[in-house]
Formats: sequence, structure tokens, C-alpha cells
Amino acid sequence: MTPAEPEHFFVKNKVAAVPQETVCSDEHDHDRSCGSCCAPASINLTGLTASETVAEGMCTPIRIMQMDCPVEENLIRKKLGNMAAVKSLEFNLMQRVLTVVHEPEALESVLEAIRSLGFSPELPDTSGKLTTAKEPAKSWWPLALSGLFALSSEISSWMDFPEWSAALLGILAVALSGVSTYKKGWIAVRNGNMNINALMSIAVTGALLIGQWPEAAMVMVLFTIAELIEAKSLDRARNAIEGLLKLVPETVTVLEPDGSWREMEARAVEVGRTVRVKPGERIGLDGKIIRGNSSVNQAPITGESLPVEKSEGDAVFAGTINESGSFEYQVTAAASNTTLARIIHAVEEAQGKKAPTQRFVDNFARIYTPAVFIVALLVAILPPLVAGADWHEWIYKALVLLVIACPCALVISTPVTIVSGLAVAARHGILIKGGVYLEEGHKLTWLALDKTGTITHGKPAQTDFEILSDVNAVRCRSLAASLSGRSDHPVSRAIAAAAAEVQTPVFAVESFEALAGRGVYGVIDGKKYALGNHRLIHDLNLCTPAYEAQIEALERLGKTVVLLADEHRVLALFAVADTVKESSHAAIGALHRLGVKTVMLTGDNQFTADAIAQQVGIDLARGDLLPEDKLQAVESFGQEGVVGMVGDGINDAPALARAHIGFAMGAMGTDTAIETADVALMDDDLNKIPTFVRLSRATRSILVQNISLALIIKSVFLILTLVGLGTMWMAVFADVGASLLVVGNGLRLLRK
Repeated sequence: MTPAEPEHFFVKNKVAAVPQETVCSDEHDHDRSCGSCCAPASINLTGLTASETVAEGMCTPIRIMQMDCPVEENLIRKKLGNMAAVKSLEFNLMQRVLTVVHEPEALESVLEAIRSLGFSPELPDTSGKLTTAKEPAKSWWPLALSGLFALSSEISSWMDFPEWSAALLGILAVALSGVSTYKKGWIAVRNGNMNINALMSIAVTGALLIGQWPEAAMVMVLFTIAELIEAKSLDRARNAIEGLLKLVPETVTVLEPDGSWREMEARAVEVGRTVRVKPGERIGLDGKIIRGNSSVNQAPITGESLPVEKSEGDAVFAGTINESGSFEYQVTAAASNTTLARIIHAVEEAQGKKAPTQRFVDNFARIYTPAVFIVALLVAILPPLVAGADWHEWIYKALVLLVIACPCALVISTPVTIVSGLAVAARHGILIKGGVYLEEGHKLTWLALDKTGTITHGKPAQTDFEILSDVNAVRCRSLAASLSGRSDHPVSRAIAAAAAEVQTPVFAVESFEALAGRGVYGVIDGKKYALGNHRLIHDLNLCTPAYEAQIEALERLGKTVVLLADEHRVLALFAVADTVKESSHAAIGALHRLGVKTVMLTGDNQFTADAIAQQVGIDLARGDLLPEDKLQAVESFGQEGVVGMVGDGINDAPALARAHIGFAMGAMGTDTAIETADVALMDDDLNKIPTFVRLSRATRSILVQNISLALIIKSVFLILTLVGLGTMWMAVFADVGASLLVVGNGLRLLRK
């Protein structure tokens, strides 16, 4: 018997993960494949590492507590962007972290440049970590007192008291509430950046100069209050991710060498140590159970509603909850590298990747603010000079326009909404690697699914056994078990497991060889035997029309047929079938209701593919596919719209990489899946994909609402001002009011 060319039947047609391109070809690829070149350092709530050497120079994370708005980002970007020693900047406003790639000797000059903007940069501590951002509490009484003075100035003006009283009260209100705004505004003007602080400072100063004392005071007080409320709202979005850290207990009970048990900080426990968990406790570290059993609530990571039974040899994960029994487990990952830590790390990195809408808004804001500033300047000068209009009236209108000019509401709406969506997804066991995928999910047209491990359990079982010769059943089972026991393919394992259940004896196998794409071969008791598929029997010239009909009938039922043969005849037939997951049918139905078409791509034969597809309601099924065939299929469906591919995150890499959105199933505890997938589903529940699509559509809807709301409000007040109906009070509500509205609207996702 001569082995055929190397096409291995018993190893599924999949390949290991392949590196993606590192060149940014377009916006989509930029967010997908350029994490290393565009985001030099990882943003991680558990702490950032100290400076690292990268190809471009030194990469340093810097905490800037005063930086939580695009206003500060633009100021820093302009300041550091002009420095030759600075190679690149990456901002994470939610965590107030700036990552700078710079020349090794330039760190101090970078820090000094940041300090010159009135900010306080913080470097990693002695352990090389940046601690979680915590803003010191601010005293509330100066703002309350300034509000009282502003109100008194208004009353003084209404009651026709002497003008000096309204002026004095107004100036006191501005002084108490506006020092910080004036300071920031002066720094912005000095650096040629007309941000909201600069515009507000100019507007309030102008109002004071033209005698609008009460209005100037109230505008500054309202602006300060609104900024305070906005900061609190942003903290809520920030804490949505930070709350994941609270899932892990700070201490665990560790076995000492002398046999005693001691409480230790989880972060100090080394890999390999033994930890004990009591009923009701949260598990502090990833590990493998070595003694005992229990049911574990894994909802904090996977979103599963029901606890999972765990026994010796099973993996447990940090942040999950031990429901009933007590057990001991061996630590398999340090605190900084647990599955939960990697989830937080991935979500934090995703915050730094701007979604398409956010990139559009940022580009729009760069044009909008200077344009409105020029319009305000022209409004103040042209009517009095050209038409002899009243200077006081038109300067006032210009000042109102200055307040409206800041695009804060527009710019802040997108990151708050995206971060809220990422946080909600993480709570449901869906790890989204960037805002681009969260936003693009609403356009999903086709979803391609691998069969094994995605639609089915990936654990086939032997369903049929039939003798086709005069050799007895026990001998045939023994021969098949002996050959299949040497293979690690799921079909071989199913045959070996079925034989083991009836305690079938096995024989020694000599000259064992895997016949690529066909089966296995070996010598037992001096005779040659083969165990393989229909194709192998053809190659051995042992196939007959009767066998063909029998094989076809089984394959039409979705079963995989394996035949045992010697050099002269076929001895026995075995059929193996995978079982469909209970969640598959419901998930496919939910996708169809959302308008997403489905196609199954599998290396199994077409009969099996058709049978499984019909069972779960998939639109199309394509079988007998090699990895390159799956890649071509994804490319062809991609021409009709956005296509997603569901696999295991490691295999099917070419198709997963080429799809617009790659989904990895069952990524919990799998480093590679979490790192390589665009969207990682932390358990094997396919129902999470409809959830992802619904969340994407909700996110997109809120983004559109926020942008429309901000633009409409700005436009209305611009028109009101130009026709003489706008006031500075209105302008403040147009700016900060719109900011609060869009932030609050974005935070609605956290309730989903």
C-alpha cells in the first residue's frame, strides 16, 4: 500500500494564525492591524509599564489628570507635535493617559513642555506602573459663593441699584469661579489654540468691558457648573471599565510549604502556587482545580446566566464566583496576566482606537472652530465699519458667537458613546477590540461560520458501526481502535473512545503513517491496514457501487464515514457525527430577524454541511473547503457588504483576517484568541453575535443622535444670534447644555 500525496484527511483543513500586514492602507486597516505602530504602548487599567524601547525610540506612558477632554488633547498635541524629538503621540482621554514615543534623551523636555501648559504629568512609579486615575476632590464653596454673587448682581441690575454694585458683585463672581478658566484660556491663547477656555475668557472679558456685568458673571458660573457636571458624567463612563477591576479580590488564601494556609495579596502570588477557595468567594487568580469540585458563576467574564460545574482538571478564572463547594487550584497566570486582566487591557486599548465617526468629528471640529471665530470677528467689525451699525450691539453678538464656537459637545459625544458600548459588551462577555468594529457591526450583511466548535460542539461521537466482511466485530473494533488511537483528529478520537467504552483490546501498530487528507495506515501482526475516508478507499481500488450508496446515505444525514480496510477488502464501516449546540438554531434565527444572512464554511463534505445547515436554518452551506477556499468565499461575500467570520480565533486565520469583523468563539483563557480577534466571545454561545449586532446598532443610533443634536443646537443659536435674538445665556446653554445632553445620551448604553 503506497501512501498518496500529502493531503491529510484526519487533520482539519485549518492553519495557524498568520501575521497581519503592518502597513496602514486605509482607515479600517489602520485600526485593525497597526496597533503596534499607531499605539506604541498598551493602555491598561491595572497599570501601565514604564518606558520601553521601541523601533522609533523610547515609549513612555504619562498620566495627566487635567486631560479628559479633546480641548486638552488638542493643546498638548500642538505643543508636543512641534518637537522634533517627539515621534508619535497616543491619547487615552478616558484614562487620562498620554503615550509618547520620543528620543531617549528628550523625556525631560517633553515633561517640561506639558508643565508649561499648566498640567501636572505623572510618570510610572518605582514598580514601573501607573496607578488607576483618581482625581482629588475639589472644594465646592467657592463655586457656590460665586453663584450667590452672580445672582445678586442680576438682582441688583433688575432693582436699578447703582451700577457699581452690579459691577462689583459680577466681578467677584467671575473671580471666584473663573480663575481656572482664565488660566487655561491664557495658556491656550499663548500657544495659538482657540479652545473653549480661550473663547469663554474672551467672551466674558468682552462682556465685562461693555458693561454686561450680571450676564458675564452668570455665564462664567454656569460654564463652571456645566464643566463640573460633564466631568462627573465622564467619570461614570470611565468607571464602567474600572468596575471590572473590583471583580477580583485583593487577597487569596495560599498554601505554604509547611502545610499551613496564609492570606496573601493576589498580585504577589507566583504561578504554580496552590490557592484555596471557600463557598461564596470570588476566585482571585486563573488556575486549574487540583482538589475538590464546585459550581462556578462565570457571568462576570462570559455573561453566562447559569453556573458551570467544575471538577479536578478544569480551569477557573479570576473574577468568577465560587457558588457552593470548596476547592483548591493551582495558579496558572499571574495577577497581571489573568483572563480578566487581558479583557480589561483589550478594552482599554480599544478606547484609544478612534471609530470612523470619531475621526470624522475630529476633522470637522478642526475646521468648524476657526471658521466660527472668523465669523465672530467679522460680525464685530464689518457692520459698524460698513453700515455704521452700533458697535456695542455687534460686539455683543460676536461675543455670543465666540461662546457657541466651541465644538465640545460634538467632539465629546463620540468617545463617551463608544466607551459605554465597549463596557456594556465586556459585561456581556463580548470583547470588542476597537470602536471601528463596534460601529461597523450595524452594517453586517453576511456572517460566515465555521462548523466545528462554532455551530456544533466539536466533539463528534461514533453513531454507526457495520461489519462488511467475515472478520468478527471485536477484531474490527480492535483494529480500528489501534489505528485511531495514534491520531489526534476528532473523528479518530471518537472511534477510539467508542472502542474504549466496550473495553476493546488494542494491538501494537508498526510503521504508522498519516495519509494526508485520507486517513492513517499501519502494520498490525504483520498485515497492512488502513483506516480512512471514502477517498482513501477509492485510491486503494476497493470501492464498489454498494459502498458508494451506503456512504452517500450516511453522509446525507450529516455523518462522517470512515472505513477500515486491509490490502484486499473493506472490513468495516464507522460513522461519526458532531452534535449541534442548543444555542445555534436560536442564534441563526435571531441573525435572520436582524437581516443578517448566514453561510457555513467547512472542510467537511457537502452532504454533512447541508445537513447541519438545514438543521439550524443557515442560508448557504459550502463544504470540502480548504483554508484558501474559505478565504476566497469571505472575499466574495465581502463584495456584497460587510462580512463577518466566526471561528476559534486561532484556526481559519486567513478568512478571519480578511473578514471585516473576525469573531473568535470561546476565547476565555485563550491568549491568542483575545489578541488576534476583532471581537472575542468569551464563551461558546453563538447568541452573543446577535447581541453584538443589536449593541452596534444602538451605538450607531446614539452616535447619529448626538451629532445631529449638537449640530442642530449650534446652528439654531448661530442663527438666533445673527438675527439679534441670541444672548450670552443662550450661548452657554447651547454649548454646555448640548455637551451634557450628548454625554447623558451616550451613557444610556450603560443601562442596556
